[in-house]
Amino acid sequence: MASGSKKVIFAALAGNTLIAVTKFIAAFFTGSSAMLSEAIHSLVDTGNQGLLLYGMKQAKRPADKDFPFGHGKEIYFWSFIVAILIFALGGGISVYEGIHHILHPQPPTNPLINYLVLGLAIIFEGAAWIFALREFRHTKGDNGYIRAINQTKDPSILVVLFEDSAALLGLLVALIGITLTHLTGNMLFDGAASVIIGCLLIGTSIWLARETKGLLIGESADPEIVAGINDIVQQSSIVDGVNEVLTMHMGPEFILVTMSVDFVDSASADMVERQIGSLDLEIKERFPRVKRVFIEAEKMSRPRPDSLSGS
Repeated sequence: MASGSKKVIFAALAGNTLIAVTKFIAAFFTGSSAMLSEAIHSLVDTGNQGLLLYGMKQAKRPADKDFPFGHGKEIYFWSFIVAILIFALGGGISVYEGIHHILHPQPPTNPLINYLVLGLAIIFEGAAWIFALREFRHTKGDNGYIRAINQTKDPSILVVLFEDSAALLGLLVALIGITLTHLTGNMLFDGAASVIIGCLLIGTSIWLARETKGLLIGESADPEIVAGINDIVQQSSIVDGVNEVLTMHMGPEFILVTMSVDFVDSASADMVERQIGSLDLEIKERFPRVKRVFIEAEKMSRPRPDSLSGS
């Protein structure tokens, strides 16, 4: 999954770098507010992909005494920073630029340059979007899109997919605004397009921040994994019951599992010790993303209907 994420990010990074340079040149020669907003959008996206790659690199650092469970959550932190940058730089500047051009309109020149640049950008962004969508389809498995988005534990692909989706919509908005300005001579359309692009970016950033917040705080594993772990433990002949199963994603490929298990009274300490070791191996073999398992022997005092919530 990490390899696929890197391919998607590198593809988006290369495309956005070329597109950003082209848009800035076009905005300079034409004076279009919408084109300038799109250039800023592509520049922010380029920086965001760089931050995601940095986050993925940091997340691979091994565990140490200060971070005994590793640095896997670095990717969640940097994904959250990306969402903030999209909001502040991409959305905020685009809205400001649009309002400024509405209040102080300046007629654009050489509109054909805008059409050419936007056409090429749509092709490049579309190719990057299709690449990211294919990778997302591969990682989501049989889940529906909405469920896969809500349950994904690898935000890097999600960030790129959302960025590319917002970029395509922004390009269409810019194209409509520039076309209407060209046909009518009314500069309001160009400035309004810039404001719409900014609002689109702000909405995207809020959505991404919401999706990464849970992972950053400490989101549980998928319910299917929690239920599977419970089934494995319940099948043991010396287990009387499971009090609770608590899971947390320490990274996209690192699940921490802690559980409280009630063993039968007749089980000796040696039997319990060997059974815990066996359960540890079986859980990790069935669910490779589970890296650490802690099992506490504890008497079940009362029924706990929420014990398998996995939170």
